[in-house]
Amino acid sequence: MYAQSLDSLKWTDAGLIPAIAQDAETGEVLMMAWMNRESLEETLQTGQVTYWSRSRAALWRKGATSGHVQTLVDLRVDCDRDCLLLQVEQTGPACHTNRRSCFYTALRDGGEVELAAPIV
Repeated sequence: MYAQSLDSLKWTDAGLIPAIAQDAETGEVLMMAWMNRESLEETLQTGQVTYWSRSRAALWRKGATSGHVQTLVDLRVDCDRDCLLLQVEQTGPACHTNRRSCFYTALRDGGEVELAAPIV
């Protein structure tokens, strides 16, 4: 069903495309991960976000073991067709460090500042 759209994406030489997960309600950027064609097709079919784990060389359904699932609300393609924006409904923290977002470290005044502690 989405074959023509997926064919027009600019995949890396490894067959991947960066995907940014954003909270659909608040607009907060939650994380960035990689998708391949299979993970993108599964995400579109099931509505449950699935990424490609480069370290495990396998599909990775977000929250399959932690319960911190991402349900797809909307999927957008950038103007260059080389990056995806996944607007999601996030259950629990998005980051493996148990923080809401993976972007919890700011570079300020010549150093790093941790903006969020892990969720307990």
